[in-house]
Amino acid sequence: MAPLLAAHAGATLFMVGLIWFVQVVHYPLFGIVGADGFAGYERAHTGLTTIVVGPPMLVELGSAVLILLWRPVSWPLWAAWLGLALLAVIWASTLFLQVPRHGDLSAGFAPDAHRALVATNWIRTVAWTLRGAMVLYFSFLAGQAHPPA
Repeated sequence: MAPLLAAHAGATLFMVGLIWFVQVVHYPLFGIVGADGFAGYERAHTGLTTIVVGPPMLVELGSAVLILLWRPVSWPLWAAWLGLALLAVIWASTLFLQVPRHGDLSAGFAPDAHRALVATNWIRTVAWTLRGAMVLYFSFLAGQAHPPA
């Protein structure tokens, strides 16, 4: 269980840090890139971001499912389900809210699409932050089961 929890916590906490950077710094700065080069910038951003976020998101999802299936009995079932529910929110928000806004922006900077991207990304920011708290909770429970000598 320790390697599974480590992979899960690593992927989740990586995404928590990344989403806060994206929400507070990266997405707001889209507005100052400039109209001339924005479409190319957006396409490059989307492609490179997928390379960075794809692997940890898949590790996070796979390990969350395995934690649900193999969790120690001392870990509440509700917490494992809550973790998966938060992932469902994140993935749905990504697919149905952020990806379409990036599609809109790939043709060129559009203020309304930019505002919608920043506003709807708060859904993922809050959900990943809650997931970060969940993995810290699981880490705490794992530490209680095996206290240091």
